[in-house]
Amino acid sequence: MFRQGDILLQPVTERSVPAGVSGLPVKPRDARGRLVLALGEATGHAHAVVGDGTLYLAPEPMLIGHLHLAEATRIVHEEHATIDLPKGWYRVVRQREYIPGAVRMVAD
Repeated sequence: MFRQGDILLQPVTERSVPAGVSGLPVKPRDARGRLVLALGEATGHAHAVVGDGTLYLAPEPMLIGHLHLAEATRIVHEEHATIDLPKGWYRVVRQREYIPGAVRMVAD
């Protein structure tokens, strides 16, 4: 597993990727050529893939989607250490935290 702020990337095997993922909408790259996994609510900083990759967006609010990397690449963020990811499939999740009486998404 890989964590960066409020993002969790879980390596998954290609066989465990749900059927139909390749038919889901694909997230476009931003004006800087980055594949943004999530934007920080307070700062506008981005968790972003800087190399090749495809993010298939999930319809579930806590699951961002499934990321496919055909080659090793990096995830960058202005306030967090860079993460080197090997090629493969990843489940990309917004991390949650428990507060008394509720569960909420972690704000970065």
